[in-house]
Amino acid sequence: MNAIDLAFEVIDMRSFSNLWYWVALAVLWSSASHWVMGIPHDMIYRARRNGGQDEADLVDMARIYSRRVLNIVDTGLIFVVGFTCFWFTSLGTLAFVYQVEFAQAVFFLMSPMTVVIWHSVRSARRIVSTAKEGEPLYGCLLWHRRVTQLVGMLAVAATSMYGMYQNLSVSIIN
Repeated sequence: MNAIDLAFEVIDMRSFSNLWYWVALAVLWSSASHWVMGIPHDMIYRARRNGGQDEADLVDMARIYSRRVLNIVDTGLIFVVGFTCFWFTSLGTLAFVYQVEFAQAVFFLMSPMTVVIWHSVRSARRIVSTAKEGEPLYGCLLWHRRVTQLVGMLAVAATSMYGMYQNLSVSIIN
């Protein structure tokens, strides 16, 4: 038995039946909804409740993250969009034309995150332009968290349905 056969035996490449895939999916979406634009959500509530230094820290973190995201978008958007289109075209072709289950699993992990990234860019623009501090900043960050949670719930539901379909179709064929 060579190393590749051993790796495929140890790591189940049928991703939708693998426990580690579902753990990774849960960690991905819980992390995405906890870290609102790079800011932990408890920091938002603490700043809203306490004000003072907590609010100043939140404003600084939001400003730093927003400018960082907008700098990346404004300087390299064409390359980011081109690479993303190439990546998802390749992944989608492997997943749904050639029926590679691992590619399907990665597609279901990554494609909803593009919606969250797009929403992060919109929120960063809003923070830089209008919601610089105080209640508008809290509202913008909490709205971003709610949208991320909604996208995560829909993504987990869609992944679960497709994963169940894949597992049932594989078990019926075999």
